[in-house]
Amino acid sequence: MPNRLAHETSPYLLQHADNPVDWWPWSAEAFEEARRSGRPVLLSVGYSSCHWCHVMAHESFEDQRTADFLNTHFVNVKVDREERPDVDAVYMEAVQAATGQGGWPMTVFLTPDAEPFYFGTYFPPEPRHGSPSFRQVLEGVRGAWTDRRDEVDEVAQKIVRDLAGREIGFGDAQVPGEGELAQALLGLTRDYDATHGGFGGAPKFPPSMAVEFLLRHHARTGSEGALQMAADTCEHMARGGIYDQLGGGFARYSVDREWVVPHFEKMLYDNALLCRVYAHLWRTTARGGAADELSDLARRVALETADFMVRELRTDEGGFASALDADSDDGTGRHVEGAYYAWTPQQLRDVLGDEDASLATDYFGVTEEGTFEEGASVLQLPRSEGVFDAERIESVKARLKAARDGRPAPGRDDKVVAAWNGLAIAALAETGAYFDRPDLVDAALAAADLLVRVHLDEHARLARTSKDGRVGVHAGVLEDYADVAEGFLALASVTGEGVWLEFAGFLLDHVLAQFTDEKSGALYDTAADAEKLIRRPQDPTDNATPSGWSAAAGALLSYAAQTGSEPHRSAAERALGVVKALGPRAPRFIGWGLATAEAQLDGPREVAVVGPSDDPATRELHRAALLATAPGAVVALGTADSDELPLLAHRSLVDNAPTAYVCRNFTCDAPTTDVDRLRAALGR
Repeated sequence: MPNRLAHETSPYLLQHADNPVDWWPWSAEAFEEARRSGRPVLLSVGYSSCHWCHVMAHESFEDQRTADFLNTHFVNVKVDREERPDVDAVYMEAVQAATGQGGWPMTVFLTPDAEPFYFGTYFPPEPRHGSPSFRQVLEGVRGAWTDRRDEVDEVAQKIVRDLAGREIGFGDAQVPGEGELAQALLGLTRDYDATHGGFGGAPKFPPSMAVEFLLRHHARTGSEGALQMAADTCEHMARGGIYDQLGGGFARYSVDREWVVPHFEKMLYDNALLCRVYAHLWRTTARGGAADELSDLARRVALETADFMVRELRTDEGGFASALDADSDDGTGRHVEGAYYAWTPQQLRDVLGDEDASLATDYFGVTEEGTFEEGASVLQLPRSEGVFDAERIESVKARLKAARDGRPAPGRDDKVVAAWNGLAIAALAETGAYFDRPDLVDAALAAADLLVRVHLDEHARLARTSKDGRVGVHAGVLEDYADVAEGFLALASVTGEGVWLEFAGFLLDHVLAQFTDEKSGALYDTAADAEKLIRRPQDPTDNATPSGWSAAAGALLSYAAQTGSEPHRSAAERALGVVKALGPRAPRFIGWGLATAEAQLDGPREVAVVGPSDDPATRELHRAALLATAPGAVVALGTADSDELPLLAHRSLVDNAPTAYVCRNFTCDAPTTDVDRLRAALGR
């Protein structure tokens, strides 16, 4: 019999709707039941494409004996971390503070007042590698709750007090300057893997936001070292197994430092961020239109990643789904991680025949021993001294892709997350504009339209998720407002449509009113009127995605450049105080904040292009403006003296020809009709 999750919209919660565990969704009613019955709460947090979440569900939550124990002694609450990032953040902070590590599935035991007192992540069904079994944990918690209740309450209250004392006090610091950004670059250089690219050791995550900082730092200062780290990292990732060599798009991370074997789940946010980074790498390296091997690779990966998102993640309503699972059916009924993507030499021969299979093994680095599991290899593009026939390689790739399309596909999490769709909108709009792909701009517009129609209410408040065109019940958090504003601002620059700037303004006004501390300028992840948790979450560090704090600083700065709004500019600069504090010490974890700081130091530059939309000279000036490497430059496009966008006001044609205006820091260059002069003014 289905439990209470059967009526939820989250694909992750629905995966647990038929568990014998009597699950509750996160709700006041669940905690009222805990108080009424005198039982503690088991909080289990995960997400639909999480491999170990699936493992623990199969081992424990589908087991009737375990479920009976849980149902008798606990009130069991299941949370999709992607729907409720606020709940996840608060308790993950507690887990990390108590254990020194975190991850998903996250397992936390709470009092009926939602105060945590015992923590963990994945627990196996039997004791393993020094970890107790899940049943041992449950019995230990039940014993402590029954026999040592005063001690449990004391521990819980101390944890809550400690969390309350972790308030961030950097919001009123000054903006970072040349010194802090140089120190951040030095910190990245120390952590850089000069052999394989990226930062640190295994597991290795794609550092999209740090790369964006490196590209902007190079554009502003000319630092060749910054560009080299960015370019080499992007090349190693694109050649590695973390990149899908047949279908495009990136897996979540690599389990090794060489980027060979990925954790195979594909997330919308990773692909949106990386699509944009590779497009920006191409913009930086294809100087003057001249292409080389690196810029060709950057262009190919940006476009293939964009096409992957549109082909495999786009929903019927025009938005983008959250993720593809790591696991899929291996053809025998078993769900196996990577089954969809890995190949044995025999499988290559079955599809290609002996001669082309031999070519494929050399080209893609497939070995008899395998680079993954059970003799299978993840396809890569290892550097080779040989010369390959490009037409033949394309034929091999097409046949392998067609054969792979016949395999059981990984499951898809169809919920539309506002923040991640904002990231996708920005990436697709810019990639479409750079590479003359209007279909990608159209896909960005369709996703933006869905967010406006479904996620925004009449007060311009943003809902976190939707599914099948039905809006979810959870309020948007700071990253939703900031990333969607970022996407709308990119659309305004690419299309010249002022409505997207207007919508971005509505969202950023909410950031100022609901998410910002009036005294310090510090930012919170939840609105002032949001559900009260044991602590109001507040995290400025960039992890898998830009933090809400960093994303808000970037969007506020761009909006201020487009409109001249002093309150938005001041809010952006106050928010950047945390980058001054953290950037030199932890640059890997505040990359988007550092990228925004680069834009603030550069101005950012404001470009207005005026002229008839059907005039090729207008389009050429607009394209040159969009391809500016000047950090964070904003672009307005329209007819002379248009009121569509504020930057167009009082801008007229020069000699009756399409004209570009470039300003920064309250100073403007002379208007120009010459595209080469515009490029020079914008750092090209």
